[in-house]
Amino acid sequence: MSGPGAGAGAGAGAGAGAVEATLAELGLRLPEVVPPLAAYQPAVRSGAYVYTSGQLPMVEGKLPVTGKVGAEVTAEEAKELAATCALNALAAVKSVTGDLDRIARVVKVTGFVASAADFTGQPGVVNGASELLGRVLGDKGVHARSAVGVAVLPLDAPVEVEIQVELTEV
Repeated sequence: MSGPGAGAGAGAGAGAGAVEATLAELGLRLPEVVPPLAAYQPAVRSGAYVYTSGQLPMVEGKLPVTGKVGAEVTAEEAKELAATCALNALAAVKSVTGDLDRIARVVKVTGFVASAADFTGQPGVVNGASELLGRVLGDKGVHARSAVGVAVLPLDAPVEVEIQVELTEV
């Protein structure tokens, strides 16, 4: 893999804001929102906050890799997948705000890593999401975080990430 959303027509598009322009400069594009796998919404807004559901590293409707980190999936692959999850989370945020420039800050990131029994590198994997948010949002991407090892994730995904963001007043 060469990075989340790499290639494939990366660009800010007409009317895109500063955050999407930054994505384009990084060679990334905001994907379509991943449809829910069950009875939930990809993101909901409550007051000045948007909470995303857990985002899998779906690319064009498919998981590029499945399995446990530390067994079938390397920590490096999983870190890249966590960045894809964060990109999908940003798409979910945009689906309820209409504009990523409304993000005042990322408040919290929670990453779940489907881990082999002896794998203890969950924080390094979830760094993929944290680092992407930092590159895209700068200081607004600095956040609190949890990185949790779990036995299994939906569809046998190696990683899942959810974010909470605070919006600017508008």
